[in-house]
Amino acid sequence: MDIQSFLNPRRTQCGVEGVSKKRTIEIIAKLIADDIPTLDADDIFLSFIGREKLGSTGLGQGIAIPHCRIRNCITPTGALLKLNKPIDFESIDGKPVDIVFALIAPEEANDSHLQTLSALAEKLISTEYLETLRQSETNEQLYLAATCQQHTAASP
Repeated sequence: MDIQSFLNPRRTQCGVEGVSKKRTIEIIAKLIADDIPTLDADDIFLSFIGREKLGSTGLGQGIAIPHCRIRNCITPTGALLKLNKPIDFESIDGKPVDIVFALIAPEEANDSHLQTLSALAEKLISTEYLETLRQSETNEQLYLAATCQQHTAASP
């Protein structure tokens, strides 16, 4: 799976103050809408919340993958947050979440949306991948870790 096909550095943030599940989803919706002007933050937020009402997207191990299909979305689009402090996301294991990888897809993209979501979930349960995300200290490091690119320490 090529994460770069749906995630970019502008939608990758490290050290976010999520505070709550709702606030974190608001942050994600705004982050996506600010990057893609054809999408509306309120529409994205309401679609995420509607999906959460069906059941939490907190997978366990401190990971959540809020996702939804939305009109005006042309291609699968992701956003990745590493939270400063873990928050309650009503995860299946009851543990708080510190990594939130959101995904929106075109309204008509049923199968491809589910395939992308499944591949992303599989990647996120990899202990090594998850640890690399958690060790990231900057937006750039988080993006490089998420897209499995090497990052080097800044030289003095």
